[in-house]
Amino acid sequence: MIRVIMHGCNGRMGQAIVGLASSDEDIKIVAGVDKFDNGQNSFPVYSNIEACELEADVIIDFSNSSAVDGLLKYAVSTHIPVVLCTTGLSDEQLVKVNEASTEVAILRSANMSIGINLLLKLIKENAAILRDAGFDTEIVEKHHRHKLDAPSGTALALADAAKEALGSDYEYVYDRTERRMERPVKEIGISAVRGGSIVGDHDVIFAGTDEVITLSHTAYSRNVFAQGAISAARFLAGRAPGMYSMSDVIG
Repeated sequence: MIRVIMHGCNGRMGQAIVGLASSDEDIKIVAGVDKFDNGQNSFPVYSNIEACELEADVIIDFSNSSAVDGLLKYAVSTHIPVVLCTTGLSDEQLVKVNEASTEVAILRSANMSIGINLLLKLIKENAAILRDAGFDTEIVEKHHRHKLDAPSGTALALADAAKEALGSDYEYVYDRTERRMERPVKEIGISAVRGGSIVGDHDVIFAGTDEVITLSHTAYSRNVFAQGAISAARFLAGRAPGMYSMSDVIG
C-alpha cells in the first residue's frame, strides 16, 4: 500500500485523483493539503503542509506555484518523494526544484498523461528520420474556451521534443499572417484552437511529398492526467534522490 499526501486535494485535478485513488487497492490518500476544506474528503485536510505529521510514501502535488516553495522544504525535511504537477513555476523556483532533487526524489513533467509522454518519446525517436526524408513538422493543439494560455504547455513540450531531434537551429512559428513567403525548412509551426469544452487535443503533423503522418492524442477527461499522476506516485515511492520524469515511468 502506497500512502499519499494529496497537495491541492480540493482542486479539480486533486479531486479527480482522490476519486481514482478510492478504487485503487494499491493507493491510499492519508492526508490532503488545501487552503479550503470542502468537508467531503475521507482523510484529514491541512491548510499548510507543514502542519501534516502523518507518515507517507509520496506526495502528489496539483496546487499553485505560490505553495511550491513550502512543499519543497517539507519534502526535503521529511524525505518524502514528490510528484510535482504544478505548472507556471518561476526560473528561481525551478532552480529550487533541481536543488531539492539532490536530497529527495522529484518527478516533474509538462503533462502527466501516459499517452502524451509516449507521444513525446515517439517524436524524439522519429522526427530526424522524417526530416531527412523531406517532411515538415507542424503542431496543432485544441483546448476549451476557458484556457488562458496559448499555445499549451503540452504543445510546447511536443515542439521541444521535435527540436531536440531536429536541431537547435529550428524556430517556432505561431503566426504567419504577416508574411508572404514559402515555408522555411527549419521551422516548427504551432497553432492553437480554443472552443467549447475540449479537454485537450494535440496533433503532431509530419507533412511530406504526397503523404502525411499524424501522431495524435485526445484527452476525453481529466482522469487521464489523474491516472498518470497515480502511476507516477507508484513509480516514485521508495526511489533514491534525483530528478525523474514521466519518460522514466513509461520506460
